[in-house]
Amino acid sequence: MPMIDRRLLTNFDWTLLGLTLVIAAIGVVNIFSATASYNVIGTPYYLKQLYWILTGLFLVLAVSSVDYHLLDDIAVWVYGTVVFLLLIVLVAGKTSMGATRWLHLGVLSIQPSEPMKIVIIIIFARLFSRYPVNSGLTLRGMGAPLVVVGLPALLIMKQPDLGTAVLVLLIAGSMMLAVGVKPSAFIAMTVAAVPVFVVGWQFYLREYQKNRVLDFLNPERSRLGSGYHIIQSKIAVGSGGFVGKGYLRGTQTQLRFLPEQHTDFAFSVFSEEWGFLGCFVVLALYLSLVLWGLQIATRCNDRFGSLLAVGVTAMLFWHIVINIGMVIGLFPVVGVPLPFFSYGGTSMVTSMTGVALLLNISMRRFMFSKN
Repeated sequence: MPMIDRRLLTNFDWTLLGLTLVIAAIGVVNIFSATASYNVIGTPYYLKQLYWILTGLFLVLAVSSVDYHLLDDIAVWVYGTVVFLLLIVLVAGKTSMGATRWLHLGVLSIQPSEPMKIVIIIIFARLFSRYPVNSGLTLRGMGAPLVVVGLPALLIMKQPDLGTAVLVLLIAGSMMLAVGVKPSAFIAMTVAAVPVFVVGWQFYLREYQKNRVLDFLNPERSRLGSGYHIIQSKIAVGSGGFVGKGYLRGTQTQLRFLPEQHTDFAFSVFSEEWGFLGCFVVLALYLSLVLWGLQIATRCNDRFGSLLAVGVTAMLFWHIVINIGMVIGLFPVVGVPLPFFSYGGTSMVTSMTGVALLLNISMRRFMFSKN
């Protein structure tokens, strides 16, 4: 077979890339508004976001050009490397605002918890493709997958980074459900989750994390303290009405009542300015992206690629659900960005890597038979 198969180019998934870029473009426009009142020295945030999008596109080109089956061969090594980096972070990582999440490697700084979202997808795809489950995972069969995901999740929570740890667990859980779980095992895990939550609440969660959960249950308990974020976010979302206040006219945004308005609460800014109609359009785009990812998974002709596509789609889905649920008060505030929409290079690179994997799988769906 030639080095570059022309079928790869003719099967390039322009729909997936188009959906991604449309959402990212709306995000840049929204970041411009969210930071219009900032006194920024140097490069504006919206331009930085554009740079990250361009970086992501180069990443898409690089990742989609290499056969994704290579990931099956290096999955264990990549997993071990990232877990090792998570251990190093706890020992020699940089502490900022009470959290130790970054590792400085000369001129380069990395946050190992972010790539773990992609790595857990790869290692689970390898695990379940090599040891296929025909009648659903039993409680015993879930032992190895739970150890594989539990170790990095505990290390990430120790930083502490509850949001990322929850996402890693949700991604892994979604992939296990996609493979199939016996009802008895599912019930046993649900029952076991109760004492785990109690122990975690008593001995593992920090005070500010407990406050976030309590504020979710009753935001009025600390209107000017830990509950301030969610109260201001709900005011911004609600004040948008049906058609919004207009671009650059959101009072919660321009008067700076809304905290973290270009990152975690970027959707609140958009809701205030564009209202229900604007939110409907963005949610429709996200729904299309998720459904397209699931379609790629069902059309894939090999189990490893199908599981990869399920994992990436689950990662994007849970980011979307948790962030939007957070800003409207349906979930506690856990610092989860909205993919392609919230400002941030790390989030953009991780999300673009996921899209690159989906493109890779979609392009090569004709090359392999089901196994």
